[in-house]
Amino acid sequence: MRDIPSGLAAHIEAGATTLCHCWSLTRRDGLVLGFTDHDRPLSFDGLDFAATTGLEAAESAAELGFAIGGGEVAGAFAAFGLNESDLARGSYDDARVRIWLVNWAAPDQRVLLEEGFVGEIKRGEVSFTAEIRSFAKAFDEERGRLYMRSCSADLGDARCGLALVAAEADVVESDGRLSLSAEGMESYADGHFTGGRLIFTSGANAGFATEVKRHGREGAQALFQLWQAPAAPITAGDSFRVTPGCDKSFATCRAKFGNGVNFRGFPHMPTTDFIIGGVRPGDGGLDGGSLFR
Repeated sequence: MRDIPSGLAAHIEAGATTLCHCWSLTRRDGLVLGFTDHDRPLSFDGLDFAATTGLEAAESAAELGFAIGGGEVAGAFAAFGLNESDLARGSYDDARVRIWLVNWAAPDQRVLLEEGFVGEIKRGEVSFTAEIRSFAKAFDEERGRLYMRSCSADLGDARCGLALVAAEADVVESDGRLSLSAEGMESYADGHFTGGRLIFTSGANAGFATEVKRHGREGAQALFQLWQAPAAPITAGDSFRVTPGCDKSFATCRAKFGNGVNFRGFPHMPTTDFIIGGVRPGDGGLDGGSLFR
């Protein structure tokens, strides 16, 4: 049950109210932005809340148990500090959100309505809708180590132990969105960068990163298909760096990277078909001994 401060409760009970909503966004890089749906800027807790930003609360829902509750915030790209480029780059992914109900005539009379994280963002031509997920989202995230055949580590992290070496090149041709080609990468086998991470280091999309859907070769050129299109068109001359991809199988870990000793999966774990298949007459090798001798 929410505890409403006595001053705000008395103001609400009075009938004629001067209420508004205020939002704060704390990005993962530490930048904090404040917004309000009031027509004048407000300040409290050392943060300025910009007015006339076009932000509004779309809906809110609470769930029982461990279900993920939350709501939505809708707004226009004209909002101060919010633009399509930053949203497309993922600058606000998983940003911390706090929403207050505030008496704009006396901002010290306020109550925290919601606190959570930015989830899915839907972008239109001139507006966006951001999903707000409650703290219960932590129960929906993978924690700890899973018992599975594939590797549970991320390529190049501390558990993998592999020192990744990124290749650097410039865009020669592109469709502007999801396809590009580069030269000077003839030494890499077809598919070497499939599943890898490509980051633009110059041009309008500098800093934008996405996963490589497919890497191939056509003569002297390396061809890349991307999973996600950047905010600005990809143009010839844009520089990028790309790391190899890994399908997390033991065969790839051992043959492609020579890192089988650090493999973080269980490649000899029996599959579901093996477990439920049972023994059939005539099957050999089922004497209770090891299957991998």
